[in-house]
Amino acid sequence: MEPLIPNAPAAPRLAVYVHFPWCLQRCPYCDFATEAVQPERIPHARYAAAVVREFAMRRAALAAPLRPTSLFFGGGTPSLWDPAGLGAVLGAVRACGPLDEVTVECNPTSLDAARCDAWRAAGVDRLSIGVQSLRDSHLRYLGRLHDAGGAARAVATAVGHGGFRVSADLMFGLADQTLDEALGDLGALVDAGVEHVSCYALTIESGTRFGELSRKGKLRTLEDVRVAEMYLAIEAACEARGLAHYEVSNYARPGAASVHNEAYWRGDAYLGLGAGAVGCVPADALGHDAVRWRNDADAARYCDALERGELPPGTVEPLDAATRVREALMLGLRTERGVHLREVERRTGLDARAGRERAIAHAYGRGNLEDHGDRLTIPRSRWLHADDIVARLF
Repeated sequence: MEPLIPNAPAAPRLAVYVHFPWCLQRCPYCDFATEAVQPERIPHARYAAAVVREFAMRRAALAAPLRPTSLFFGGGTPSLWDPAGLGAVLGAVRACGPLDEVTVECNPTSLDAARCDAWRAAGVDRLSIGVQSLRDSHLRYLGRLHDAGGAARAVATAVGHGGFRVSADLMFGLADQTLDEALGDLGALVDAGVEHVSCYALTIESGTRFGELSRKGKLRTLEDVRVAEMYLAIEAACEARGLAHYEVSNYARPGAASVHNEAYWRGDAYLGLGAGAVGCVPADALGHDAVRWRNDADAARYCDALERGELPPGTVEPLDAATRVREALMLGLRTERGVHLREVERRTGLDARAGRERAIAHAYGRGNLEDHGDRLTIPRSRWLHADDIVARLF
C-alpha cells in the first residue's frame, strides 16, 4: 500500500508494535492481554486485514509524519500467526519506508524451519524466543508447554537459519532454582549462538494464577537475597561472554541491542496496533501534548469495528508534559545511556530537573545517581534498586 502521509527522510522516528492476542495456553505468571485458544480458531487473515486497516487509520490521524523505523510482533504468541497474515502486516508497514529492525516473538512450540523460511522471505530479521528455562522442572513450575529439549531445538533452528539476530528470554529467581542452574542456562544459550538475552526475575502480578496462589500463601518462591545474588552473577557472566549490560534486564553483543525496545526507553513515539495494544504519539490536532490509547482486548470487537471503518474500541488518555517527563525518567534511567535532558526538554518543553533539584542532589549524594551535566544515569552498581531510585525523583 502507498503511504497515506509522505514520509520525508527527516521525519521523527516511529516504533510500530503489533499485538497478536492468542496463545495455546496462558502461563500462570502472565498478565498480558492474551486469550488461550486452539489454533484452528484463530482468524488469521481477518485479523491481519484489521491490523492493516488500523495502521492506515492511525497513521492518517497523525498531526505530522513519523517514519516507521522498527516493527515488533508481540503477544500472545505471534509465531502462531499464519506467515501470510504476518507478512501482509509487515508489507503494509514496510511500504512506508525501510525498517531498521523487524522482530517476531516466538514460543519454542511454534518455531520451526518452515516458519523461519517464510519469515525471512517476508522481511523479518530478528527472533525473540521465550525460552525462560532449559530445565524441565522449572518449565513445569512456569506452566510452559515446551520442554528443555524443545527450547534447545528452537534456538538451534533460529540460529541455524542464518540472517536472524536471535534473542532469548530467560527467567531467574524461580522456586528451587540454583545459581548454577541459572548460569548454566545462560551459558548454553550463548554457546548456541544467541546474541541477545533478556533476563527477568520472576514477578508475581495480581490478576494471574501465581498472584492468586501467592495471596493464599500457596506459591513457592525464592528468597529476595538469592534473587539479587542471581542478578549480579548473571550480569558478570554475560559481560564475561561479551554481552554488554545495556538495560536493567537486557544484554547484547555489539550491534545486537533491540532497536525497537531502545525506542521505548528513549521516549520515541510508538504505534500500537491490534487487540489489546497500547500506543503513544506526540501532539495531536486537538492540542494534547501527547495521546496514549489502549485498544479493547476483545479480538472480535476489534475486527468488527475496523470492518465498519472505525477505530477499535478502547481508552484514550491525553498526556501532559509533566507526565511525559516522569515517564522519560522512569524508562530512560533503566538504561546505560540514561536520560538525555535536552532531548526530554525538546519533546516536552520542560526541564526535567525543575522541581527535582533536591531529590537529584540527594540521590547523587547517596551514590544512586550520576550527573553528567546534560545526562542523568543510575550507576550500574545500583541497578538492582532502579525502581526505588526513580520513584524518589517523582
